[in-house]
Amino acid sequence: MNNVDKTEVERFGAIASEWWNPRGKFRPLHQLNPVRLAFLREQIVAHTGRDGRGAKPFAGLTILDVGCGGGLISEPLARLGASVTGVDPAQENIAVARAHAAEQGLAIAGTTDDLAPAGRQFDCVTALEVVEHVPDVTAFLRSCAALIKPGGLFLTSTLSRTAKSYALAIVAAEYVFGWLPRGTHQWSRFLTPGELRDHMRAGGLEPLCERGMVYSPFSGAWALSDDCDVNYLAAAVRSGQ
Repeated sequence: MNNVDKTEVERFGAIASEWWNPRGKFRPLHQLNPVRLAFLREQIVAHTGRDGRGAKPFAGLTILDVGCGGGLISEPLARLGASVTGVDPAQENIAVARAHAAEQGLAIAGTTDDLAPAGRQFDCVTALEVVEHVPDVTAFLRSCAALIKPGGLFLTSTLSRTAKSYALAIVAAEYVFGWLPRGTHQWSRFLTPGELRDHMRAGGLEPLCERGMVYSPFSGAWALSDDCDVNYLAAAVRSGQ
């Protein structure tokens, strides 16, 4: 988990106080959250064969949220019954996640030290909006795979490297509308679904599926889609027995 870009860590750490402000610098993630959570719930329920209709369908499951930030995904996963550990290289983010979770009566955040016990593994590892920020994607995915139980699930979201994503996720989102701070993303680090699948296999993960996330300017909402040209989610299973 030392495969981090210090500049990226410092950038997100500097705005950690904004995590739970739905109209602040992380507004796009707040808007994305219902769609991201819907995909996670769908994939975990399908993979584990659980009944997803109950209030706590993830009861008994252990989930590691890598790059948890302020806990925007960790908290809803915990409310669904999972035992969630959140880790993030920016200690400012961990402090925010711990404090907010405590206010909600939840305990979700940790540090990379919490992963130290030999052989600790989880039923599922999530890494949302993370892979586009790490220098060595294969090494990152390999480290995630090592933390998943054999046959366990890996879930991620990122952006595809296309002309469309450059226009929408960089030019429009960061420079025209100011939805994201300038410099949030480096287009060269975006991965097409095919490239991500290759990195997954090299890292010991077997790809399962991808789903796109598209934004409607008319409704102001995000929805799952077959269009993976910009934002997309992906699922994979840890290879081996």
